[in-house]
Amino acid sequence: MNKKYHFIAIGGVGMSGLAKYLIQQGYEVSGSDISESKYVNQLKEMGAKIFIGHSKENVPEGSIVVISSAIRMNNPELVRARELGCKIYHRSDMLAEISRSDKKFLGFAGTHGKTTTSGMASYVLAKAGLNPSYVVGGIIPELNTNAEFDKNGNFFVAEMDESDGTLVKYRPDILVINNLEADHLDFYKNGLDSIIETFQTLLANLRSDAKILINNDNKGNLKLKGYNFITYGFDEAEYLAKNKVFANGYSTFDVYHNDKLLLENVKIILPGEHNIYNTLAVIAACNEAGVDVSLLKEHFATFTGMGRRFQKMCSINDIPVYDDYAHHPTEIKATLSAMKSFTGKNVVAVFQPHRFTRLQSLWDDFKSSLVSADRIVVTDVYAASEDPIEGINSEKFVSELTNAEYIPGSMDAVAEKLLPTLTPNDVVIGLGAGTITNLAKCLKQANEE
Repeated sequence: MNKKYHFIAIGGVGMSGLAKYLIQQGYEVSGSDISESKYVNQLKEMGAKIFIGHSKENVPEGSIVVISSAIRMNNPELVRARELGCKIYHRSDMLAEISRSDKKFLGFAGTHGKTTTSGMASYVLAKAGLNPSYVVGGIIPELNTNAEFDKNGNFFVAEMDESDGTLVKYRPDILVINNLEADHLDFYKNGLDSIIETFQTLLANLRSDAKILINNDNKGNLKLKGYNFITYGFDEAEYLAKNKVFANGYSTFDVYHNDKLLLENVKIILPGEHNIYNTLAVIAACNEAGVDVSLLKEHFATFTGMGRRFQKMCSINDIPVYDDYAHHPTEIKATLSAMKSFTGKNVVAVFQPHRFTRLQSLWDDFKSSLVSADRIVVTDVYAASEDPIEGINSEKFVSELTNAEYIPGSMDAVAEKLLPTLTPNDVVIGLGAGTITNLAKCLKQANEE
C-alpha cells in the first residue's frame, strides 16, 4: 500500500473510519472538510493533518487521494490531484484494498440493517476478546469508534454500501444480505430489478468458497438466483429464531441451526422484531466464520445499538427525544413498530424526507409507514444536493395524510414551533438522514430560551 493518503471530505462517517484504520496501520493521513466535527477532531487527536475548507494547496504530492461519490469533478483538490498525477481512489476502492488481508472478511450488506449488523458483530467479537478489525457506518457507542485495526485478530468486519453500486468491488469470505428493496432510486433507475442485478454481479465475483447468508423471510432476497445460500429467518431456514418473547425493554429468543439448538435464551435490549433478525444474522455469520458463538451470547444483551439508530438523545421536561436514521419506508415502519414498547405514550414522529427522488418514488409507501404514529410532523425535504421536483414537496405530502402537520424552515424553526405543543405523555422521535439529527439539540436550545 502507499505511504500517504489524502481524504477529500474526511469528516463523513464512512471516510473517517477508513482514515482511522490507515492511521492505526502507521500510514500518513491528511484530509479536508468544510467544517469541524467530532469525527474530524478524533482524527486530529490520532495524528491526521486536517484542513478546514477545500483548497488545491491541501493536496500532498505523492499521495493517494480518496473521494466519495459526493465529491464533484470540479472540486479544487480533485482537480489538483489530477494535475499532480496522484492516484485517485473512491472510498470503496480503499475499503476493498484494506479488506484484502489474511483476516477473514465478514461483509454485511442489504438495503436496511447493515450498519447495525456490522456494528453488532464488531462489538460482540471485541467484547469476547477476539480482537476484530472493522470499518462500519456508525459509531459503536460502547467502543466509541467506527473503525479499529487490530493486528492480533483473525476477523475483519465491514459494512458494504449498495447506494452507488460500488459493493461489487468487495470479496468477503462471509457475506450477509439482510434484505433487498427498492431504494436509492436516483442511482437504481429500474428500482429493485437494478438492485438485484448489482447483487447478482457481487455474488458472481465472490470466491468459490465464500459463504452467502440471506434472510429467507425477505421477498427481495428470494429474487437472487444461482447460488447455494445459507438461510436465516423465523419460518423456514437453516438458522431459525424460535420462542421469541418481547418484553418491556428487552427481547429473548432461541437460535436453532439445522433443527438443533445452537444458543438458548439470547437476550437483546434493542426493541423491535427487526433487531431479532439483525442479531440472528450476526450469530449465523459468526458461526459460519468458525467462532464459538457461546462466547458471544452474553454480550448481545449489552449492545445498545449504533449511533442514530433508535438513539435516545435527551429528555426535555421529562419528554424523551430519540433520533433515528430511518429514511426509507421499511425502516420507518420498523422503528415506529419498536416504539410500541412505550406503552401508554403518544408517539410524535418528526419526519424529514430525504431526497426528492426518494419521496417521489416511494410516496405512498412513506404515507403508509407513518400511520402508526399518534402524531406526524413533516419538515421540508432534505435535498442532499438534488434539485427540487415540481409537485413533490412536504406540504403536498402532508395534505394526503391524517393527523399530520407541516412545519417549514430550519430545524431551529421546527423545534421552536413543536416544543410548546408537546405534552408530558409524549415521546418524540426524529426520522431521517439529514439535519433532523439536530432536532433534539434544537429542542433543548428552545427550551432554555
